[in-house]
Amino acid sequence: MQTAVLVVIFAFTLFGFSQLTDSAFAIAYFPPPLKQISDGVDPANVTCTEGLEIVLKKSNGNPACLKPASVAKLIARGWAIHILPDYKNELNNSEIFALGNYNVETQDVNYFNDIQGFLAKPIGEGQFPGMVMIHEWWGLNDNIKEMAEKLASHGYVVLAVDLYNGEVAITSDQARQLITSFDTNVGIENMNFAASYIQENHNVQKIGSIGWCFGGGQSLNLALNNQNMDATIIYYGSLITEQELLSNISWPVLGIFAEFDQGIPVESVNDFETSLDDLDIPNEIHIYPGVAHAFANPSGERYAPNESKDAWEKTIEFLELNLKMS
Repeated sequence: MQTAVLVVIFAFTLFGFSQLTDSAFAIAYFPPPLKQISDGVDPANVTCTEGLEIVLKKSNGNPACLKPASVAKLIARGWAIHILPDYKNELNNSEIFALGNYNVETQDVNYFNDIQGFLAKPIGEGQFPGMVMIHEWWGLNDNIKEMAEKLASHGYVVLAVDLYNGEVAITSDQARQLITSFDTNVGIENMNFAASYIQENHNVQKIGSIGWCFGGGQSLNLALNNQNMDATIIYYGSLITEQELLSNISWPVLGIFAEFDQGIPVESVNDFETSLDDLDIPNEIHIYPGVAHAFANPSGERYAPNESKDAWEKTIEFLELNLKMS
């Protein structure tokens, strides 16, 4: 029985139906993730018992349900990754991510060892802020390159990094293999080199970062490990709530999240916002009601056009305010 509400059965057996409290009905207990999958549940639909959060084990890519207090620590140690296996790798970016006023030129550039990133920048005279863009768990595919071009058209020098050393996943199984072999420390070094490349080669005065899902978590990782950033944007990425770690940030943070995200639940987003507030870190945290994880990915089943458009508008406004205005 995939979704057995065991607490209700237990309470009914012990006390009889008349003595059940409202709280007994409020908590649904689910089997462990691997048991759900073995019973035929699609990995994208694995559900944790209320109060637990779903992550992937970095060692093997299998889902696990953990207590929220343990999640951040295990992610920081490299044991777990906050990612949900429900994306489709289809090249289907939407026109709702509006273009800006600049024409854009692009090129592949070596920015870290032999790794090539995708650089998109405005054509024309002027000084533009820089942006490090971080891909989802698929890798640096055409969807991310297109988003780099769209952001560059608003007047930014955008370097979309490659954290997978040239590999791009086509299936979810391939993506899980890539993400479980990902080295967090090398990834941080990779992103730091990307930021330095933009600053040294394009004379930017301010620089920010943006990422989605896996990339959203890495955008936060960059913020925690680079004191020269000026803005951080996280689209439903894994979060750290410990104030001791977050105190490394001294610039504005924009967070885009979903009400029904099982991997990044509202409670953890609220804790993240509280920690930022307690540290006096400027922040805008938006939790979109009625949508789920990856709602801003036009290629996914959970794509929500109206919310995605609004989030993109908020993203552009946030960057205008924090990277272009002195």
